[in-house]
Amino acid sequence: MGEAFNAQREQQRLEAQAAYALEQAHQLGASACEVGASAQHGMQVSVRLGDVETMELATDLGIGVTVYVGKRKGSASTSDGSEAAIRETVAKAYDIARYTGEDEHAGLAPAESMASDFGDLDLYHPWALEPDQAIDIARRCEAAGTAVAGITNSEGASLSSGVGVSVYGNSHGFLQGTTGSSHSVACRLIAGSGDSMQRDVDYSSARSADDLRSVEEVGQRAAANTLARLAPRKVTTGRYPIIFAPRMAIGLVGNLLGAIAGGALYREASFLCDTLGQQLLPEWFSLYESPRERRGLRSANFDSDGIATRNNRFIEQGTLAQYLLSSYSARRLGLATTANAGGARNVRIEAPFSRYQELIGSIERGVIVTEMMGQGVNAVTGDYSRGAAGFWVEQGEIQYPIEGFTVAGNLREMFAQLKAVGDDVDQRGNIHSGSWWIDGMTVAG
Repeated sequence: MGEAFNAQREQQRLEAQAAYALEQAHQLGASACEVGASAQHGMQVSVRLGDVETMELATDLGIGVTVYVGKRKGSASTSDGSEAAIRETVAKAYDIARYTGEDEHAGLAPAESMASDFGDLDLYHPWALEPDQAIDIARRCEAAGTAVAGITNSEGASLSSGVGVSVYGNSHGFLQGTTGSSHSVACRLIAGSGDSMQRDVDYSSARSADDLRSVEEVGQRAAANTLARLAPRKVTTGRYPIIFAPRMAIGLVGNLLGAIAGGALYREASFLCDTLGQQLLPEWFSLYESPRERRGLRSANFDSDGIATRNNRFIEQGTLAQYLLSSYSARRLGLATTANAGGARNVRIEAPFSRYQELIGSIERGVIVTEMMGQGVNAVTGDYSRGAAGFWVEQGEIQYPIEGFTVAGNLREMFAQLKAVGDDVDQRGNIHSGSWWIDGMTVAG
């Protein structure tokens, strides 16, 4: 698959298309223009009980154009890279801009802020994988899981491998491309039968296939996760200390980042409006991003505005040190951009990590949350109420699985009541975090 996609050739083609779109916008009389273009090539296979369920080979192209006419803005997109389609797309964006209302904050990021350092971030690692090889890998992953005693069925294993190029250009003369790759394997298994069935999953993802965990380990861990959920019980309603497993803690970090994002702030749709400089978490906790981390899943030399990325510290010793701002949201708030158009990149926690077993051992009676259901988070008030499943802890030991309960609180209070972060850090995504121990939340059985 890697050989079928020539990244250098694709980048040159996309840069030429972006430059052509910028030229067309200029000829139409646009005040400014910005273009994002991308090409993706990927393979995805899934198997279930050894049989191939899906096999997808896809190549996608997308070109998005934003045109500014004074303080008016219009956008249009196309999946056709021909000059005729690009001309038509630019013309549509221009026509939209002519008739939209003025926005005094609209426009490109300042020219002097454009990135100029484009170091190699080691993001491109194509996997020369034939379909038969991909199917075999997925089968091995599933077979390793179904071979574990107690596993009764499978929802399948999958392998995904993709490479791509993205290009951003604007009227300041900025025109740069980025190449990258992404690979993953996953397995979802079933244990028990009838009304007593339980399912769970495990996966591994990385820029390079060499950094993936062994597919046998993924299958076996999916089996272990599934078996641990058998024979769940109910939990008595009360207030308990909660350990949010890493995947759930990552969701809490996502809630925090969403609440300090410029779009939510200028719309006054965040429970953290006007909290810059306030203490939100314990003094031992800091949160930062490392956007130029080698092989990072979200690494980039520049953001979606073309501004050079940098290491931002959002929470410094528990205090909200800065918001998460694009050029536009910064102007709306009267602040400077933090180079976060497109979001935060490679988010990391700085804290005195506690051994996971010590976290459990410190709890007399409490709950470990390993899965959450529903979208019960109010971004405006911070109220938090979600269905959950996990494990009951008593006298410092896991006793049995539990399900069918609700965890409720308020994010502002939850952040303040963070007692410890575990060393069981999940490094498979953009946000890395271990388990979070939060005191005194309401659990409704």
